Amino acid sequence: MKIAIVNDMPLAVEALRRAIAFEPAHQIIWVAQDGAQAVERAEAQTPDLILMDLIMPVMDGVEATRQIMAKSPCAIVIVTVDRQAHMNRVFEAMGHGALDVVDTPALGAGNPQDAAAPLLRKILNIGWLIGQRGAPVKTFQPAPRQSEQRERLVAIGSSAGGPAALEILLKGLPRDFPAAIVLVQHVDQVFAAGMAEWLSGVSGLQVRLASDGERPQAGVVLLAGTNHHIRLLKNGTLAYTAEPVNEIYRPSIDVFFESVAQFWTGDAIGVLLTGMGRDGAQGLKLMREQGYLTIAQDQQSCAVYGMPKAAAAIDAAVEIRPLERIAPRLMDVFAQ
Repeated sequence: MKIAIVNDMPLAVEALRRAIAFEPAHQIIWVAQDGAQAVERAEAQTPDLILMDLIMPVMDGVEATRQIMAKSPCAIVIVTVDRQAHMNRVFEAMGHGALDVVDTPALGAGNPQDAAAPLLRKILNIGWLIGQRGAPVKTFQPAPRQSEQRERLVAIGSSAGGPAALEILLKGLPRDFPAAIVLVQHVDQVFAAGMAEWLSGVSGLQVRLASDGERPQAGVVLLAGTNHHIRLLKNGTLAYTAEPVNEIYRPSIDVFFESVAQFWTGDAIGVLLTGMGRDGAQGLKLMREQGYLTIAQDQQSCAVYGMPKAAAAIDAAVEIRPLERIAPRLMDVFAQ
């Protein structure tokens, strides 16, 4: 994989170089000392992956991510020494299309290969993500629906660009929105609690991490909160599961959407937002085949038109809508 480093700290650059050197298949093609340099170099020589610092002179990592995704899009991972202190900036960068975030490997602290492992694992996952081709069609017998059951659920999946998209969507819903909402966002579990808190603050809705064994309920927005997948069970409760272990997206949107198609007995809407790759497309199609309304974000409003594009390609979405028109549509259907 061709990798670029954007960081103004020589020690951080050296730490990243040493970590990447443990995997001979990776090649560092350029290094930039600030975001402005990164924008120029990415346009001249677009890498497969950029390891982007947040706090830099001239132009920070948030603005650099925004400009790169607009001019020469590629996979971007935020690499920072103090993610907790800059949580809002992390989610802002992810809103512009950054895929993930990881700590800067530490120099001279314990086994250097162990220190490099989290970063190398992120790079491996992104290599699978940007190189994945298709997915087998899954079939199953859905649970019978009970006509008297009127519980309502909105199942939402998002990835690159998702935090900003979720902010806009959730802001468009009232606090008394009469349907349960479950979010599956591709984000590492160490950031999930911070993301739930951030979304709660910016949207005004009650957003918290989903717990094993709880039932989706109107007025509460539940966010998948671990690196395991989240499923809806036959009894209507949520559960985390490591299976399927070979699924590269963790948590997987497909896994959750498929469980909704199989076991939800009330009314539901599936929504697939911005993201790289094709996670969620097959699950959205299964929801559509079970008679649920399915919505995909349109290309113009996506930070990364990957997952919604995959859904459109297999006719998984009943409707394709600009981001700002998704919340009003949910209101049209459920606020009656």
